[in-house]
Amino acid sequence: MIPINYNLRNLAVRKTTTAAAAFGLALVVFVVAAVLMLNNGIKKTLGRSADPSGVVVLRKGADNELSSTIDEPAVGMVLATPGIAHATDGAPQGIGELLVVILLDKMGVDGFSNVQVRGVPENVLKFRTDAHIIAGREAKPGTDEVVVGRAIRGRFKGVELGQSFELKKNRQVSVVGVFEDGGSSFESEVWADLNTIRTGFGREGLVSSVRGHLESASKFDGFKASIEENRQLNMQAMRESEYYEKQSQGISILITALGFVIAFFFGIGAVIGAMITMYAAVANRQREIGTLRALGFSRFAIISSFLLESILLALAGGTVGALASLGLGFVKFTMMNFASWSEIVIGFEPNVSSIVTAFAVAAGMGLIGGLFPAWRASRMSPVEAMRA
Repeated sequence: MIPINYNLRNLAVRKTTTAAAAFGLALVVFVVAAVLMLNNGIKKTLGRSADPSGVVVLRKGADNELSSTIDEPAVGMVLATPGIAHATDGAPQGIGELLVVILLDKMGVDGFSNVQVRGVPENVLKFRTDAHIIAGREAKPGTDEVVVGRAIRGRFKGVELGQSFELKKNRQVSVVGVFEDGGSSFESEVWADLNTIRTGFGREGLVSSVRGHLESASKFDGFKASIEENRQLNMQAMRESEYYEKQSQGISILITALGFVIAFFFGIGAVIGAMITMYAAVANRQREIGTLRALGFSRFAIISSFLLESILLALAGGTVGALASLGLGFVKFTMMNFASWSEIVIGFEPNVSSIVTAFAVAAGMGLIGGLFPAWRASRMSPVEAMRA
């Protein structure tokens, strides 16, 4: 086999063409890695909202909280269902919540967007043990005080500690605290008193969903059967993980499809660039190829050497693109969640599988881009090549 130092030397000699081809490949790897990391970020942001033993109960036929309405008396019936865990004082571990969407002006740019406001009971922080106040204080029950998620803080006018905004026309609410919840989608919400939301939006006696903790995850099937077989309730139950997976499907499919369409066209350009680079290498090294053939190297050795050179070129570009994509881990932005038609703060989530997949794409493009030039080099006649 031809020593790998031969390929490395040739790549170093052709600095300009090597750099141009590597840049194109790096760009494709960057896009592929970014799409995979963003998709992972969407799933993790919503997935972090799920408790392994948590259940979500909605009105039958509703596919999200916004389209679900449940009468207040039914909340107690759901939480009295066998399988629901109880606190040390005997109270069931569950709450009813009301979700609405309001329009708020964005900060720093013109325009407005939808923001989710969740009406919660006063024991919400005892139920959601991962959520805690990081600035300010808890909102007082029965008042026009609210707390806002860390991710949405300062992204809209008035949504900042010590400021206020209109919940509805002529209904101001004051931001008295900021909470975090481990990076979950709840951090993109405003939490207000349940009765404040009910009276403000004409939803007296209603909630959107009932959430509860089961005694154990194994109790879910029995709990689900009890809820859905009760015709008086007319409700459906699902695990929190299942619920949030469904909520993430629409946005995840869109991002993945758009990202890979862009990556596909960039990939075509990168492959063409790699082919041009390798064809130029073959044209400029005909005498070298003839010499190698005269020294006894087989056609297989020649084609393997040129393919290896193309793959090395791709991996060099892939390394640059992958390293650049890791910087996206510090980027967060808002995008529309199609399940709730409100903005949610999403971040890129780097992981090993994203980087490995991006590298595999780079290697594949290098292989495709170098295949025909390598085949052409292997088919050269030693005598004709040395005369060129």
